[in-house]
Amino acid sequence: MTDPSPSLATPYRTHTAGQLRAADAGTKARLAGWVHRRRDHGPLIFLDLRDRHGITQVVIDKADAPDAHATANRVRSEFVIAVRGTVAKRQLGTENPRLPTGEIELQTTEFEILSEAKTTPFYINEPDAPVDEGLRLRYRYLDIRRQPMADRLLLRSRMVQAIREVHHANGFVEVETPTLIKSTPEGARDFIVPSRLQPGSVYALPQSPQQLKQLLMVAGIDRYFQIARCYRDEDLRGDRQPEFTQLDLEMSFVDEETVMAFIEDMAIEVSKATTPERPLQQLPFPRFTYDDVIERFGSDKPDVRFAMELVDLAPALTPASGFKVFDEALAAGGRVKAIVAPGMAGITRREIDELTERARRFGAKGLAYLALEPGGEFKSPIAKFLSEEAQRAIVELSGAGEGDLVLIVADAAAVTADVLGRLRAELGERLGLADPTVLAYLWVNRFPMYKWDEELGRWDATHNPFSGVVPEDEELLVTASGDPARPSPEDPAGRARALQYDLVLNGWELGGGSVRIHRRDLLERSFLLQGQTTDGMRDKFGAVLDAFEFGAPPHGGIALGIDRWAALLAQQTNIREVMAFPKTQSGSDPMLEAPSAPEPEQWEELGLRFVGLPPKPAVGG
Repeated sequence: MTDPSPSLATPYRTHTAGQLRAADAGTKARLAGWVHRRRDHGPLIFLDLRDRHGITQVVIDKADAPDAHATANRVRSEFVIAVRGTVAKRQLGTENPRLPTGEIELQTTEFEILSEAKTTPFYINEPDAPVDEGLRLRYRYLDIRRQPMADRLLLRSRMVQAIREVHHANGFVEVETPTLIKSTPEGARDFIVPSRLQPGSVYALPQSPQQLKQLLMVAGIDRYFQIARCYRDEDLRGDRQPEFTQLDLEMSFVDEETVMAFIEDMAIEVSKATTPERPLQQLPFPRFTYDDVIERFGSDKPDVRFAMELVDLAPALTPASGFKVFDEALAAGGRVKAIVAPGMAGITRREIDELTERARRFGAKGLAYLALEPGGEFKSPIAKFLSEEAQRAIVELSGAGEGDLVLIVADAAAVTADVLGRLRAELGERLGLADPTVLAYLWVNRFPMYKWDEELGRWDATHNPFSGVVPEDEELLVTASGDPARPSPEDPAGRARALQYDLVLNGWELGGGSVRIHRRDLLERSFLLQGQTTDGMRDKFGAVLDAFEFGAPPHGGIALGIDRWAALLAQQTNIREVMAFPKTQSGSDPMLEAPSAPEPEQWEELGLRFVGLPPKPAVGG
């Protein structure tokens, strides 16, 4: 007999609905759960009883248990019931091999209705039936009853448990940081919370615990982690929500290699514990510099489950190709690059027009193409402008074969890379080139430390404003030309590379981290380059700057998106599918009807009133 789990047995049940097996035949059991399906055969009623752990068939025989049969006759799908009876093996030929409990049934003697249920707005017992997402979110508690959604939340739970176990086994301390903090600039708008006790002042909900975790390193915690709730008031998409969860960690007395090695080992252990059936594409994780991935994939978060790398066509087009668009782009210092879409030579004109329009929306002036037909002939409106030598060179450089389509962009280097990178990702998905079961992790590092903001006249950190600089580039910060309080695009600091690293999985950025600047003088210098005044940096980062004067260890860490990671492990393309109660694309919660207007008394307590939004300027005004 299977011993009931002490943690799951209750006055309502001795076993879960997924626990009983053939070895339990002849024993007494009590089960509780929801009616998944009901089949009425007159004197015999068959019910599939469901709870989070599984499904067990329940049989009520009128001859043996007339009272139970009379009660069971009233139930419908999603009624909550409790039953008592004897476990019996099913008759030969009636077993259900799709269920772990499929060899047994519970022959019921007692039957109790614990709760009745209205007809649900969608079927719970048809997990593959399409349901409008708005309806799913409105009745999320019912959606979670459906097996696919429940399974994804269980996967997420296993993942978080594995994360905690790995960190505790490696000497990390789990510390909860506050969610009412001072506003910190992290590249997105803060959600603010007015203070009743200090009228006119506000808290911010944290975009990340960045400063707090660095202060914990100064405090001597040595190794910190947290499953942190974070908030960003930004536009939403498939991999973004206004509130999200991240694995946040920081380590003292480390260099870049130490942090990356731990994260890699941790990611491997968590992946194997959560989805042991899914293979890891490459171990150790491949590492690319930022320049490498932009050159080869056109993206700093490439999906390397398929090839289709960007190819530089300049060697095939010089000294002159004969095609004006290509020649002018190269003469202006731009790039002419291509990707090869396998088997797409037969693409229709309409499909080519759609790809061209997408390329234009991505920022390109246009999209050229060459379809390599059987026999090696090119089919293309630009073929007549290219010499035979150029055509042969393009085939050789690109590696295109018969039946392939060569897509070409000629533009500024950044535009060419970005457009082809996006087209590569879309076509890879469209053509099914990536194995959906494979987990392809990779590292990207050596990002530029800063990027110049022409409009604001300052350098912006490409990632985290606290990121350290590659040691051999440190002089570029401290010897920058001109007044440090007046940054210039000519500053040598623009050539500095950050001790920044991103972990990428299947074309999604899981998260990024860095080894931090731990010296006050260098951090202040970096802030000045980023346009901060002395007073401004004191106001925003005063706690960290002051703390660094009391002895700060070298430290570094990372933040990984729990929602994104769980979605990828569950083979989902939207993080809402692994969140219990997510928001819609507009940031609303249709189930709780949030956000909503506060009561007048709440405005009054805070000393606030809503004055409305400023009118939008008239078009052309």
